[in-house]
Order: sequence, then structure tokens, then C-alpha cells
Amino acid sequence: MKLKLTKPLAFFDLETTGINIVTDQIVEISILKISPNGKEETKTMRIKPTIPISPEASRVTGIYIEDLVDCPAFKEVAHEISHFIEGCDLAGFNSNKFDVPILVEEFLRAGVDFDIYKHKLIDAQVIFHKMEQRTLGAAYKFYCNKDLIDAHSAEADTRATYEVLMAQIEKYTELKNDINELAKFSTHSNNVDFAGRIVYNDKGEEVFNFGKHKAVSVEEVLKKEPGYYNWLMNADFPLFTKKVLTAIKLRMAFANSKII
Repeated sequence: MKLKLTKPLAFFDLETTGINIVTDQIVEISILKISPNGKEETKTMRIKPTIPISPEASRVTGIYIEDLVDCPAFKEVAHEISHFIEGCDLAGFNSNKFDVPILVEEFLRAGVDFDIYKHKLIDAQVIFHKMEQRTLGAAYKFYCNKDLIDAHSAEADTRATYEVLMAQIEKYTELKNDINELAKFSTHSNNVDFAGRIVYNDKGEEVFNFGKHKAVSVEEVLKKEPGYYNWLMNADFPLFTKKVLTAIKLRMAFANSKII
């Protein structure tokens, strides 16, 4: 079977210093890009973080800080990675909750204006959990009848995710071999940002999902309490959450200028 693609689909997996999407950083990235004609391209690189790797992360990945002494920092390869996945939709395993948010944070820290909204997001874990409720190793065994060798190696996990998604499409007749439909099926929430600090309500309006303004329209809060924006921008929130908030603020300013 061949994936029905209108543009390239980039499967990717990250190994990181830890599991905090706000502060942790990438130590290894692997990308498998599938073109509509079936051509495959792979890019795998290790990256030297600016913070320590947690002992727990090193135990899982087998990557220690001394292994990365001669590796580039993310800001040195950010444009190369961005260029490699430019024009691609993105796919991974638990990617919508972990890999995509961390990658976006890294791009923002590096000053690369990576527009995630231009990419459809396919998460094979969401499909798996909706259908079977298991992990990547079990998914690989269940769908592909193979044991996952070198689990938590970014390249092995990336290849396994690609094979799992292909097998999922073959197995479930209700899954369409269509990137738009797979992206919709992969959506697990109504989040506006990855951290879920801002969500869509039933009317499709952006509302805060925490604190004293929970369930209140972001626009309404920014109109009545403009200082709340400055507080959020100086607080310990993900850079992408701040980017989303700023976009809403700018949209409001543009709308008001048109009225005037």
C-alpha cells in the first residue's frame, strides 16, 4: 500500500533532556520524509543542549551529555531542519502532545519563524489509543508483527511509527488514506495552543482554560483587563502559548483599526 499524499509527509521523533515541553530541549532528532511519489529521505542528527540531560532521560535513551560534546546546538541546525520539513505535513507517535510542542519551542528559541498552522498533524498514537489502547512497542508488534529493536532510538522509533501508520490504514476501513482526514482523527482536544492554556469553546471562540478567567473569552479578558496580557507574557508559559496570545491581541488591534 502507498500513502495518498498531495505533499510530503515527514515522520519525526525526538529524544530530549526531559519531558517538560516548556524547558526541556532536543538531544536527537530523526526525520523520515515521504514524498507523494514514494521517495524516502532521512535526516538524523544529535544536538548539544544548553541544559543538563536528566538522569531519567539518559537511562531511557542511552544518550549522555558527554556523547554530545562535538554536536551542534539547535540554533546552528534550526534552519536546516526547518528547510527539510518545509512544505511537509508532520507525523509522529505522541507527537501532538510532546514532539511537536518541543520542536516549536526550539524553533522559537532559535528565532526561526516556523508556522505550525501550515502543517497537518498526524499522531499515530492517537489513532492507536482510539482503536487499541497500547504503546509504540505493542503497536509495532500488534500491527506489524515485529519486535521494536532499539526502542527510544529516534531513528528506530521514527521508522516504526511510519510502518505502524501504514498498517493502521490497511487494518481499519474507517480510516481514510487521506492526510486531512487522518489529521482530524489524530486531534485529541480542542486546544488552541499545545499546552491547552487556551482552548476553543462550543462557539469556536478562544477562551482561557486556567485560572481566574477560565472559560472566559480571551478577547473579552484582554479588552477588560489589558494588563493580563503583560502578566502572561512574563509568566512561565510556553513560547508557543505566548505566540498564540500575541496573535489574538494583534488580530484585535487590526479589527479595531479597520473600524476606526
